[in-house]
Amino acid sequence: MNTPFDTLQPIPLWQHFYSLTQIPRPSGHTEKVRQFLVDFGKNLGLESLSDEAGNVLIRKPATAGMENRKPVVLQAHMDMVPQKNTGIDHDFEKDPLQVFVDGDWVKAKDTTLGADNGIGVAAALAVLESNDLVHGPVEAFFTMDEETGMYGAFGLKKGFLKGDILLNLDSEEEGELFVGCAGGMDADITFRFMPEELPEGDVALKVSLTGLLGGHSGLDIQLERANANKLMIRFLKIAVAEYEARLASISGGSLRNAIPREAFAVITVPSDGVQDIIDLVSETEDLFNEEYEGLESNIRLNVETVSLPEFVLPEEVQDDLINAIYAAPNGVFRHIPQIPSVVETSNNLAIIETEEKKITIKYLIRSAVESKKYELCSMLESVYSLAGAKVEFVGGYPAWQPNFDSPILKEMKEIYQQKWSQEPVVKVIHAGLECGILGATESRLDMISFGPTVCHPHSPDEKVNIPSVLKFWYFLIETLANIPTKE
Repeated sequence: MNTPFDTLQPIPLWQHFYSLTQIPRPSGHTEKVRQFLVDFGKNLGLESLSDEAGNVLIRKPATAGMENRKPVVLQAHMDMVPQKNTGIDHDFEKDPLQVFVDGDWVKAKDTTLGADNGIGVAAALAVLESNDLVHGPVEAFFTMDEETGMYGAFGLKKGFLKGDILLNLDSEEEGELFVGCAGGMDADITFRFMPEELPEGDVALKVSLTGLLGGHSGLDIQLERANANKLMIRFLKIAVAEYEARLASISGGSLRNAIPREAFAVITVPSDGVQDIIDLVSETEDLFNEEYEGLESNIRLNVETVSLPEFVLPEEVQDDLINAIYAAPNGVFRHIPQIPSVVETSNNLAIIETEEKKITIKYLIRSAVESKKYELCSMLESVYSLAGAKVEFVGGYPAWQPNFDSPILKEMKEIYQQKWSQEPVVKVIHAGLECGILGATESRLDMISFGPTVCHPHSPDEKVNIPSVLKFWYFLIETLANIPTKE
């Protein structure tokens, strides 16, 4: 099979990654990739299982002479984030990705690449398939729907995994070893309303905010990029207060763990106020680009005339909604006091959706400290309760507390030092790795997370660095060859 990656090393890993890019696997629609993984293991003659949660586990025996080594779990998630540029005709549930090589990088045309976490899956498949690698007992564990709620990790039943060491292959900076991660919580906020008739003589306008960089709401939150939902609310607050605008609908963002890149609103205004809104759009676009110079490349705010909507929000609900979203905290909340360069607690105003009689707002709260996570939840609840909204917290998951005395950490640091004459950086990540959840179920697991360099995950700018993938592969196989013996 000819692929864009035929000359890339290591060849088996890149071949498997290409296969994954041709299998639609957005979160919530992983049936095809799950069957692909089960069939892959069975075709190799390996024990291949799928649990009630939809996770896939493939077991490979130790190579000759390595039977006394501690069993290792190679863990990655099978789903990917489906994000595409505006106007692109791509169905993530049906269409393969259009992938290509650009210098030292692999990218996808106008969509997310799925290197998060397809590279990790591909690496595990290459280990399973290999006949010449040296390793002890290996389990490849592929989890379901990590990106939307870590449902596969939550569904793990105690005893399903037999390994003592877990290598999570879902980190995104080569040369870094992660030993801890933030926990998280989802917030669902609902404003309900009775639709009102449009003010007589009003015309309808659609305001579009596009061009933002977005990114991963954990890994990129410290970059302080603009949040499209927040900026749209800033615009609406002025339009409502000064130009008699009425809100008919608002939408923005599509995933909790992605910083929203676009937001849209339909408003009505008196016919003699249209030019005022056009002028406000132009002034606000200039203001946003000035404020975010050096952080954003090209924020675009546009307005166009559209057909009249069927209803507008009651003024009281409209004002409460705008004021609450405007006031609620978003972005970095606190850094780790002992490691000021690392975010401890943050919040992402991820999604706003309008339906006939309700508007839903969705946040993802992250923190390495449970008490700070709940403090931020309480702040959101306070703001939105005062505004008359219903506030629910769901999908909470624990932080992964670091163990700096980890035996596998010591081993991997020594391997990296010997192979590349430098020490890897040991870090705690402000993102929701599955290790915290898996470790809560199987407390014996000694865990490390590492991977190649993946930039801009969760956005159409996602790309993976080719040289870092080869280095990651060598590090992985050297680690497997040097796993400690059973006690």
